[in-house]
This record gives sequence, C-alpha cells and structure tokens, in this order.
Amino acid sequence: MAETKFTIALAGNPNSGKTTLFNALTGSNQYVGNWPSVTEEEKHGKLKGHSDVTIADLPGIYSLSPYTLEEVVAREYLIQQRPDAIINIVDGTNLERNLYLTTQLVEMGIPVLVAVNMMDIVKKSGDEINISALKKALDCEVMEISALKGTGVREAAEKAVELAKSGKKPIPQHRFAGSVEHALAHIEEVAVHGLPEEQQRWHAIKLFERDERVAKQLKLTDEQLSHIDGDIQKCEDELDDDAESIITAQRYEYITSIIDDCIKHAKREALSISDKIDRVLTNRIAALPIFIIIMFVVYWIAMGPLGSFITDWMNDVFGGRTVLQGIQFR
Repeated sequence: MAETKFTIALAGNPNSGKTTLFNALTGSNQYVGNWPSVTEEEKHGKLKGHSDVTIADLPGIYSLSPYTLEEVVAREYLIQQRPDAIINIVDGTNLERNLYLTTQLVEMGIPVLVAVNMMDIVKKSGDEINISALKKALDCEVMEISALKGTGVREAAEKAVELAKSGKKPIPQHRFAGSVEHALAHIEEVAVHGLPEEQQRWHAIKLFERDERVAKQLKLTDEQLSHIDGDIQKCEDELDDDAESIITAQRYEYITSIIDDCIKHAKREALSISDKIDRVLTNRIAALPIFIIIMFVVYWIAMGPLGSFITDWMNDVFGGRTVLQGIQFR
C-alpha cells in the first residue's frame, strides 16, 4: 500500500524568521524549483524524521492581496495546491503587523498553526504574550518558538504534522460588521455555494473586495457579477467607504482587540537623552523653525568670517604648503 504524503506550507511576513525555521525543519533535505509561469523560486524540503512530510517554503508576504508577485505566488499555491496544513510564523516583537496575514490564512479552510517566533527577545524586553489567550482568540493552534535558537521548533513541527494528518477544518472566529456579513452571505449563496464549505468564506471575502483574479478563476457570469456588485455597493454606501478599505479597517480592529487581550507590555524606562532630543527635533510644530535656524547657522559659518578663514587656511596653508611640499618631496 502506497505511503500517504502530506505537505505543510510555511507562510509569514518577510524577516519573520521563516527561512531560519525552514532550514531548521528540513536541514539538508532541500531542493529548489520554479513556480509555474513565474521566475519566483519555490523551496521544498523533507521534514526531519518524517519521510512522508514535505515542507513548502512560500515567499515572504504581508497579505494575500494580489499586489505583488510574491503575494500572487503564495496565494495561488494555497488555493490550487491546498497543502494539508500551514505553519504561519509570526514575529512576536511585532504581532500587530504579522497577524494581518494570520487573519487571512485562517479563513482559507486549511489547518493553521501559528508559530510565535523570537519569543526569547520578547521575554528579554519584559513583554508577555498570553499564548493561551491568543489561541482562543484565533481558534487555532499557537505555539511559541525561537527559530534561531531552535527552541520549540521540533514541538511545533510535530503539532503541525498532527494537524495535517487530522484533516480537521478550522472555523474562522472573526466576524465583520453586520452589513458586511449580510453581503458575504449573499455572495456565498450567489457565487461560491458550489465550493467545499471550508473554502466559501475566503472566496466570498475576496469577491467582496472586488478581487478580479478570484472572480476570473470562479468563471462568474455577468449576472452573478452584477448581483454581487449590488450587494457590495449597498454596504459601501452604508459604511461610507470602499469595500477593500472596509475589510482592512475591520481586520485591524479585530487585531487590536487581540493585542489588547493577549499582550502585556513591560513598563518602559524614562526616555534617554537621545529620545528626548528626537522628540524636540521631530516635533510637527517645532521641527521646521529648528531646521531653518540650523540651516542659517550652517550658511553663516560657511559664508561668514569664520568660513572665509577656514577656506583661506585650507587653500593657503594646508593645500599650498603641506600638500605641495609632500608632493615635491616625493
């Protein structure tokens, strides 16, 4: 009987430690291939100790919106290849920015494990991240790791393998405003009801954002597109904003609530002298007058008596005597 193969995708923001984690999980069992029709590279590797598990290293991205080549590549892989699980590596020192991608990944209907990286730095700074509260808020597995030091890496990998083999589909906990949810329900009914249930919400949200690539992939009719546009327009009129901005703003509201509940920041020491100077020099009111004064002083020094004296000395003494004498001596 053939051995069942599993694939775990590694997704995260640039500089979140994703490459370090990939190397730690796969060691020398790596190979590089090309993404279909693009020049972006794809890295695969066998998970150490699991000959039946492949780790797919996706390009570093901030979201699943189709604005950059990396975002398109990562999104197309997740949609078309449908890995058995996702390890979403997030930078624990900058959770707010990193969780934006997380909120999108958990909507895709693929089991997600959030690996909070750089926890050693977080703890050193005195901050605390409540992993249990974060797990409850996202309703997915959350584990703390340090990819650089190797702490928690093996445990996170084993949990991801367990998720991949379980086949359990996640249920996104985040809900948008009532009018948005009403529009999403209509879109699901009109356009994506034929997809597997766990994939419907993500596609509906993308259609709400007027994502042309998703609409094209679903091969929607003009009638369907017109119906969807009507639902979106009603929501935009009610909330006085465009659809994509509505989704973005409400995602960040959700993330802010998570941060407030899950992170306890250490009390910071008093500002250093450098910080105090920066606060004055970059003040939105005082900065321009200070800049003008500094430029006036620089001009006065350069063009005034002091500037003329320094210029004459450089030309006559340093240049005319020291340098020329050195050349003649040679």
